[in-house]
Amino acid sequence: MKLWLRKISVFLVAIITLGLYIPSVDSNITINEDKEVYSPKKNLRETGNDKLPDSDTKAKEDSVFPDNAIDIFTSKAKDQAIVKMGPRILQHVEDDFTSMILPAMEEVLTSMLVEAGQDQVAYYTITEQPAGGYGERIFHLYDSQKRKDVARFHVRREKRPLEGYWFNFHYHLSNDHFEEHHEIGEIYWSKDDPPKWMT
Repeated sequence: MKLWLRKISVFLVAIITLGLYIPSVDSNITINEDKEVYSPKKNLRETGNDKLPDSDTKAKEDSVFPDNAIDIFTSKAKDQAIVKMGPRILQHVEDDFTSMILPAMEEVLTSMLVEAGQDQVAYYTITEQPAGGYGERIFHLYDSQKRKDVARFHVRREKRPLEGYWFNFHYHLSNDHFEEHHEIGEIYWSKDDPPKWMT
């Protein structure tokens, strides 16, 4: 779906439902002043689940944790990546981005969440402020209980001699103090300078 069509749809739904829906407020969520954060714990409650599933029931664990929580995280990650790209860059690289980068990013994020386990994932959030201009940050996976980043998903511009510009998508992990680049994928831009992020 084109970005402008999505924006129009969201606007129309907002106008139609104005005043009809009042979201519930979770008083247990704390927000770090430096970052806006998104918590799937709140969305799980809104879908009718008062709490994350107990670990003693495997059927509940399979039906709620992987399908619901992981879908919420991957959807939010996709939204943040699209916001980061901005319409000018996205229209040029949309096919490669949706076919190569997004599935790889979702796979990495899913494996992190499954590895962390349902008890820990309840405290995970995704930051909502991608870096504009020339910054690399797409989003960070943040542990609100420990008040630290778990993983940082970035995209870097690379100018290669005789080739032109490439977008290098990668992530960093807290295990190695965010020093090592873990590759997600690359997209070729062109020999011309790409516009700033989010433009």
